[in-house]
Amino acid sequence: MVLAVDDLTLEFDGLRALTGVSMSVAAGALAALVGPNGAGKTCLLNCVGGFYAPTSGRIAFGEVAIQGLPPHRIAAHGIGRTFQFVELFRGMSVLDNILLGRHRHMRAGILAGGLFWGRSRREETAHRRRVEEIVEFLELERCRKELVASLPFGVQKLVAIGRALATEPTLLLLDEPSTGMNREEKENLARFLLRIKHELGMTMLWVEHDMELVGDLADTVTVLDFGQRIAGGPPEAVLRDPRVIEAYLGRAGSREKGAG
Repeated sequence: MVLAVDDLTLEFDGLRALTGVSMSVAAGALAALVGPNGAGKTCLLNCVGGFYAPTSGRIAFGEVAIQGLPPHRIAAHGIGRTFQFVELFRGMSVLDNILLGRHRHMRAGILAGGLFWGRSRREETAHRRRVEEIVEFLELERCRKELVASLPFGVQKLVAIGRALATEPTLLLLDEPSTGMNREEKENLARFLLRIKHELGMTMLWVEHDMELVGDLADTVTVLDFGQRIAGGPPEAVLRDPRVIEAYLGRAGSREKGAG
């Protein structure tokens, strides 16, 4: 297993966001993490990515226990991350935003970098070549030099994925990448997720609300509700599970009654 989460609990000042959650992600899998709003999906992703330290439990990345490590240490182990809200430098170009993802691979010292000679020059050339490969992979050539702020939201989401890919992760964490996209943009995203899986062989843990996308793309699905794991397995079985249907439709029904 690339990732194993065992009996994970997360509390904030007595408020429990996750309770005894266990799940795993196999190498090369596109694993979906789903659940109603407030189910604890992003909290779990933040624990894996080092933004939250769990109250108890274990997170293993391969053979390494990573729970409680800071984000930069977890990134150095080979875990990349995108965010639900696009966290890009809007005043910078597509190329420069993706180039930032190469930071953990840069080895030249400050002096060499400032003078741009020798090792620093060779290193930056290699990094820029890698960024251009990612731009081509994500079909961003037309906007490669444009400022991120000028781009449609769906394209900004792809740039964020490109920056995460630039870190060359073993595991890619995707937090609701389709949020705010129209149907055409979602179909485009689906195509790239499949390319990342099949052409790059990358393992992904993907938080998603669009159940149609999940049913079409995911190898496995884990469902959270009120911070607890209520189902897990292949999508064709999980999405028909009565507990999962109740978590979604029951919650929706409660909202409608409340609105009335």
